[in-house]
Amino acid sequence: MRKLLALGVSVIALGFAGSAAAETLTIMTGPQGGVWVPLGGALKAMWEKAIPGTTINTLPGAGIANVRGVDEGKAQIGFGNSISTVDGIQGNAPFTKKTENVCQMATLYPQYFQVVALADAGINSFADLKGKSIAVQTRGNTAEVITQHILQAHGLSYKDMKVNFQASYNDAVALMKDGHAQVFTLGTTIPASSVMDLASGRDIKLLPVDEAGFQAMKKINPGYTLNTIKAGTYPKQDKDVKVIGYATHLVVGCKVPEQTVYAMTKAMASNVADMAAINSAMKSLTPKEMAVDIGVPFHPGAAKFYKEVGAL
Repeated sequence: MRKLLALGVSVIALGFAGSAAAETLTIMTGPQGGVWVPLGGALKAMWEKAIPGTTINTLPGAGIANVRGVDEGKAQIGFGNSISTVDGIQGNAPFTKKTENVCQMATLYPQYFQVVALADAGINSFADLKGKSIAVQTRGNTAEVITQHILQAHGLSYKDMKVNFQASYNDAVALMKDGHAQVFTLGTTIPASSVMDLASGRDIKLLPVDEAGFQAMKKINPGYTLNTIKAGTYPKQDKDVKVIGYATHLVVGCKVPEQTVYAMTKAMASNVADMAAINSAMKSLTPKEMAVDIGVPFHPGAAKFYKEVGAL
């Protein structure tokens, strides 16, 4: 009888332990029309399978909003952009203070800041944007901040044009299709589904960034890189186009349990094909690339995995 009672107590204890291990986490993704929304769905499925008892909720977001959300505890995980996350760590604008609860989980793939113009709008350079109607993300989002930076780098500002703030890339495309905007800006992977959608109904062109423009951008934020969108990426694109680049990565709250983040990081490294099915830029992603130092402190759980596989 005593053995049976002891066994019963042990089973109950194990049940409580299992309940304690169950977690509900929230990941903030991106605006509709960008790749972060479907990628967030893929991660949700991956993590819930890899960590039994864990539930992942998804919320729309944007690079800067996600970093703030994780820092403030509104979410535990978020997609981020390397340039703006570092601004948060350092307390640079548009952040009003340094973030204290934002840690690095994994770097995922390069991002391309794209300035897309209607082919018949007479826009061949940044100087030609003066007086035009431009669609951008809502204020404070990463692509909106980069829009301000790239205008500044070319001696322009919002005062020189009509600005339409849009909550999603899809809304910006609708404005372009209707002719209510001649340009829209976005920061995402290539080819961007929203740009492909626009190109299916209107002829478009991408505005290139030259070396002088790039150097001016580097002075604003040293994290900017110069990436190339290869010819043929979009319909009727017959030449390579140089654009501003940066990296997409995943941030996680520094207080999330080490074992949880370890398991999530390991699951990602073991299921690259699932992520690459959403964004082919990740098809050759390795733990070494996931562990690239971008100036954001690693979460102990992520660092544990990277050290275990020799990536750190």
